[in-house]
Amino acid sequence: MSDYQYIKTWVEGDIGRIELNRPEVLNALNRKMVSELTDSLERYDQSEQVKVIVISGAGKVFAAGADINEMANDRPIELEKMNQFKDWDRIHHIKKPIISAVQGFALGGGFELLLSSDVIFVAENTKFGFPEVNLGVMPSAGGTVKLTKAIGTRRALEWLWTGEYMDVEQAYNYGLINRIVPPELLLEESIAFAKKISSQAPIALQLIKEVVYKSEDLPLYESMLLERKNFYLLFDTVDQKEGMDAFKEKRKPTFKGM
Repeated sequence: MSDYQYIKTWVEGDIGRIELNRPEVLNALNRKMVSELTDSLERYDQSEQVKVIVISGAGKVFAAGADINEMANDRPIELEKMNQFKDWDRIHHIKKPIISAVQGFALGGGFELLLSSDVIFVAENTKFGFPEVNLGVMPSAGGTVKLTKAIGTRRALEWLWTGEYMDVEQAYNYGLINRIVPPELLLEESIAFAKKISSQAPIALQLIKEVVYKSEDLPLYESMLLERKNFYLLFDTVDQKEGMDAFKEKRKPTFKGM
């Protein structure tokens, strides 16, 4: 277990666990909590033991947004000097798979955290949304941009302008989440999926992740060139030899991340 103030972290086998831990305020994300989260993600990313990271929330809610009390009296120049979003930017450099297990609500910053994850498992009856417009502001950790890229301009504007909540069926139909599961099975199924992914070749997982995300912004042919380069690079790994030898020998491969 970790000694962080606002999150809990621990390792189960080769799965790095992170639990948002402010249930008394529905896991509202204050600045220190985001800093701790980013620090733990980077630690796991550098760990030789951890292969996949799972993020969840303590209590009945994943994260009900940013801590409004912390920011209510901020001024523009103070925010500029603080540069608080540098911690959010660091999340995009995590190479290992990030899986989020979500229940209750994922609003504002909580929704932005989901959109920074790679695979998302969601309990039934969960609600999502960007209610910032109701406070006279807007998403600020990438939510406006990421939602638009994910579901398109007109749909994004509808949700961003109204601040209304989106249910799991809508989120699934938009392609924002991967699976809807009963609440009592949320962590069980999320961890089972993480374990399945953790058995794959770690370097291949990371290079696949790089191509998938960069291809969202690159022209088609440039994306294909990056894919090709990463394919070539994998032929310099021990795991490529192991994977192909195991296939020829009709056995399960044992990957080492080398």
